[in-house]
Amino acid sequence: MARSYAADLRPTESVGEQWKEGVLRPVRGKRIVAILAAGGLTLAAAACGDAPEDTPSGSASSAATAAAYKACMVTDTGGIDDKSFNASAWAGIQAAKAEASNVDPKYVSSSSEADYEPGLRNFVSQKCDYILAVGGLMGDATKKVATESASSQFAIVDSSSSGANVYPMQFATQQAAFLAGYLAAGYSKSGKVGTYGGLKIAPVTIFMDGFADGVAYYNQKKGKTVQVLGWDKAKQNGTFADSFIDQNKGKTITQTLVSQGADVVLPVAGGTGLGTAQVAKDSSGKVSVIWVDQDGCKSAAQYCDVFLSTVVKNVEEAVKESVVKGAKGEKLSATPGYIGTLENDGVSLAPYNQFDSKVDATLKTEIDQLKKDIIAGTVKAESASAPK
Repeated sequence: MARSYAADLRPTESVGEQWKEGVLRPVRGKRIVAILAAGGLTLAAAACGDAPEDTPSGSASSAATAAAYKACMVTDTGGIDDKSFNASAWAGIQAAKAEASNVDPKYVSSSSEADYEPGLRNFVSQKCDYILAVGGLMGDATKKVATESASSQFAIVDSSSSGANVYPMQFATQQAAFLAGYLAAGYSKSGKVGTYGGLKIAPVTIFMDGFADGVAYYNQKKGKTVQVLGWDKAKQNGTFADSFIDQNKGKTITQTLVSQGADVVLPVAGGTGLGTAQVAKDSSGKVSVIWVDQDGCKSAAQYCDVFLSTVVKNVEEAVKESVVKGAKGEKLSATPGYIGTLENDGVSLAPYNQFDSKVDATLKTEIDQLKKDIIAGTVKAESASAPK
């Protein structure tokens, strides 16, 4: 779950002119927060009508072959360029457009939780064929708006939000996080690893549960005592930044974990986690990071040299498949919806990338076998937050 806002403002135009054109292109930075705060919800709603400039909606040829299928997305507060699940979801809609040319993509960013309902309602009024809510925090708003708009098709990431017209996409990320915990324990030189979350919500703590269990399993198999800082699974209590966009808070938490001895850190905190990556980069190789959601070496490539691996949640593929089905006229069933697992590649442990030569070959082999064991059910990767 990784998150930050930015607006790519052309210097010769005013903010109003660019929003009027529907231009909202993702770049890193926090300028958009100030813009949204100044313009308020009216400004956010104005963005709904058009796709970003770098993903033009439709073409003459696609219009000629099939009716436009409006695939509309409301982000969570991390914004479209959060290097995590908002970015993954938008990439999924773009990938769907590449496969089904009649897909007409649009999105609007939420600057706060108060923007969820208006964003969803705006897309209902625009008669979008598919309305995607990104994030578990949007569950209640999605259920409410979907109930009032029975003829509209909704979808949601990281929530089981109920309703016959809501297609839920959930992920058993504790399975892949279990592998990450085993990796962290096996790679650590200090015998201490750390994790923290953005908010204490199920889509976050599920990562932390799996990570802690993976470390515990390593200790059991190897007779070691690697310690997890920042999360106690038994007590369901730990460290949280209370933000998915505050990189400074991420730095502060990480510095505390490092001062306590952690040399591998898993931030489950969206854009806040970029602060962790910066601390690792400044450590001259003493600290490494396990990223979440999108392969960090692809989504935040400037920090690839500190990313030991990533607990991947394949939001992109899940979203793409659902949009393509809708664009082809197929029914999206609310039950059972979609659950990503290690078995169906809905979750995974990313390549070691620049750490490939640094990770012991035996450790790699053990992780490969552990993946098979989890799929087979001989090793249990469980979490109270796991999708049912």
